[in-house]
Amino acid sequence: MQKRVVDSRGSLSPGPLTDLSKAYRAANLGDVVEVWATDPTAKSEIQAWAMRTGNEILEIADEEDYARIVVQVTKKQGTP
Repeated sequence: MQKRVVDSRGSLSPGPLTDLSKAYRAANLGDVVEVWATDPTAKSEIQAWAMRTGNEILEIADEEDYARIVVQVTKKQGTP
């Protein structure tokens, strides 16, 4: 299992989701992707993405000046 940190601070929607999608494509099952985002819509967009794709949100935390969204890759496209 690998952990990847995606720093999307300062990026506006859909930037954080696009950055997550790129990391997801490079990830393996079981990997964890941690997204750092300042865009207020990132939390809801990433939650919706996780529900749609079948991946799991492990944590959403509000840090001092950004949101930290931790996603575990539990499903890859094309896998049952």
